[in-house]
This record gives sequence, structure tokens and C-alpha cells, in this order.
Amino acid sequence: MRIQLNRFPNGLSKALTVSFDDGRDYDHKLVQKLNQYGIRGTFHLNSGKLGEAGHLKKEEIEPLFRGHEVSVHTVHHPSLPELPAEQVMEQIRKDRLALEELIRYPVKGMSYPYGAYNTEVVALVKAAGMEYARTVNSHGSFHLPEDWLRWHPTCHHKEMVDYADRFIERKSRHTGVSLFYVWGHSYEFEEEGQWDLVDRFGEKIGGRSDIWYATNAEIVSYCQAVERLRVSADNRILHNPSAQSVWVSVEGAATEVPGGQMLLL
Repeated sequence: MRIQLNRFPNGLSKALTVSFDDGRDYDHKLVQKLNQYGIRGTFHLNSGKLGEAGHLKKEEIEPLFRGHEVSVHTVHHPSLPELPAEQVMEQIRKDRLALEELIRYPVKGMSYPYGAYNTEVVALVKAAGMEYARTVNSHGSFHLPEDWLRWHPTCHHKEMVDYADRFIERKSRHTGVSLFYVWGHSYEFEEEGQWDLVDRFGEKIGGRSDIWYATNAEIVSYCQAVERLRVSADNRILHNPSAQSVWVSVEGAATEVPGGQMLLL
């Protein structure tokens, strides 16, 4: 019995996620457009800047980002490799505490301010309870990260329309799942007069039945559940100890393994 761990929820093989940093006022317009096209993502916020000129207010966070994810970007946006370990931990922990107070769910991920990190910072990020951390090192591919704490995106939003065509045309002959990850800043759309990029992107890639539209945390959580899947020696018994359903390929066919259940093949 051939089993492959190559499916996203509902048996899909493609997923799209986006993330935007800094919590600027222009997130309002961006979220409205993302919602219009059914695209979901993660917004990395600096809690110490909320309420400042050009930034979101605390009371706006929860209603604005419903259906999306709020994530850590540190309190004040410092370059983490330049800080003592104690301050790195403080910047992450205090940002997490402040954001969780606003949104009332656990915050388990972040993006690195300025995209700056090193081995020591990554270890501290893990110690602070983060399950993933996004970099700004675009790789131009559609694969899952080898290290969730060094999660490299596919591309910056300036290139997302071009990459959308490649992603849509990507065929099932490619092995494994395909993840398209776009990162950027909402203020760049305004400053560079490029809001049309969001519409062009949404019109191309939004509302498709063959793509899972997910937040960063949802992708991490699902992949962790897949990793916890237990398979018998003869490949005929699958046990899913997690709470959520996972999907696999059995002899090439998409197959659901419900949360907390055993599947006999």
C-alpha cells in the first residue's frame, strides 16, 4: 500500500499564504482587498507602535484581522542580532503578551524585523515559544520550509503577479505539496502607487477550488499534524493523534484521516 504525505486539507496539493509587516494604516485597504478575493494571511505587528501616527490603533486590531492571523514582529522593531539575549526575549515576549491581550488567542509565530537573524536569535525565538519565524530571503520556489524558524517566502509582493501564473500552471506531476508564500508591507502599495497589483493578483489566484487559502499558523499547525501521523509497518493502518483531520494519498487517491481516529486501509 503506497502512502504519500502530499496533501493539504480537503485533498488539495496547493496552498497560498501571505504576510505583511509593521501594522500600518494601509492594512485596512489591504485587508479589504484580500477579503474580496478570499485570500487569507498573517499580519506581523509591533505592539509598541500601535497608536502612533500612520499605524493602526489597538482597538482596530481584533475586528480588522478577523479571518486572518496576528503575529509577532517585536515591540519596537529592533534588529535582533544587535541586542543582548535578554532584550531579544523581552521584545518577543512583550509583543506576544500585548497582541494576545488584543486578539484573545495564542500567538505562536513572528517575522524578523529587517529580516535580520542569526543562530543565536533563532534559538531565542524558539525558547520564546515561537513555532515559526519568517525571513525576507525569497527563494522563488513553492516548497515547504526545511526549518519553520527560518521560513523563507516565495517572493515579495512586487513579484507576486508573475509568480501567480507559474503557481496556477504548476501541474500535479510535481511531487509533494506546493506552497506559494508572498510577503511585503501595505504602505509600499500606497507609496509606490501599486494597489492595482493586489487586484491583478486577486483576480488571477483568488477563489480557486484547487488552492487552500491559509494563514501562516494554519499551515504550520496542519504540517505538524501530518508529521504526527502514525503508520503501521504494513502501511495498512493510519492513526491520527491530533485533533484536526489530515489528508494523505493512498495509491494516488486523496484520503482523509479524521482527527483522533484510526483508518484501516
